[in-house]
Amino acid sequence: MPKRQKRKRGLLVILSGPSGVGKSTIVKRLLKTNPRLKLSVSCTTRPRRPGEKHGKDYFFVSKDEFSSKVENGEFLEWAEVHSQYYGTPKKFIDEALQNKKTVLLEVDVQGAAAIKEALRPSYLKGSAVFIFLIPPSVDILAFRLKRRKTESMELLNYRLRAAIAELQVMEKYDYIVVNDKLENAAKKIMAIINVEKERVLLN
Repeated sequence: MPKRQKRKRGLLVILSGPSGVGKSTIVKRLLKTNPRLKLSVSCTTRPRRPGEKHGKDYFFVSKDEFSSKVENGEFLEWAEVHSQYYGTPKKFIDEALQNKKTVLLEVDVQGAAAIKEALRPSYLKGSAVFIFLIPPSVDILAFRLKRRKTESMELLNYRLRAAIAELQVMEKYDYIVVNDKLENAAKKIMAIINVEKERVLLN
C-alpha cells in the first residue's frame, strides 16, 4: 500500500457557473456551516447591490483603480463581464495555500478558465479543484434571474443567453453539482472538498 503523503499546500476551491445559478447563496451557506473555509474576496468595478459590504462581498473599486492593479500584476486572474471588471487578488490566494488553508473562490466561467491557466506551473499542481454549479433547468435559471430584480429586461435577457452558452463548458470542470435545493447542493460541495483535501498527492 502506498505511503500516505501530506498535502504540501492548501486547497483552492473554485466554484463557478452561469449568472443566477445561486453561487453567492451557496458560498454564504458553506461559510456559515464550515467556519474553517476561507473566502477569497474579489475586486470588482460593478455597482454595489443592496446589502453588499465592501471588503466582505467584494472590494468595490473604480475602473482606474482596477487598471492600476492589473498593471501591477496584483491579480491571479481578471476579466471583463457584462461591461464590468472582476479580479482575484493574487497575494491572499498564495499566502493561504502556503499556509495549507482551504480557500473558497466564486468566479464566472471566464475567471475559472484564467485560474486554470495560471495554476499550470508544477509547484501548484494539486492545489485546486473546479466545481461547476448548474440549475435544475433553464426555466428555473430564468426565474431566478428575474426574481433578483437587479437588471433591466434587456440586460436580463443578455445574461440568460450568456448563461445558456456558459453551460456548454461544464464538462471541463472536475465536478458538476446541480443546485436543486440549497442544503443538498451545499452538502455535495462540502463532500467534494473533504475528498479533495484527503487526496493522496503523488507529485
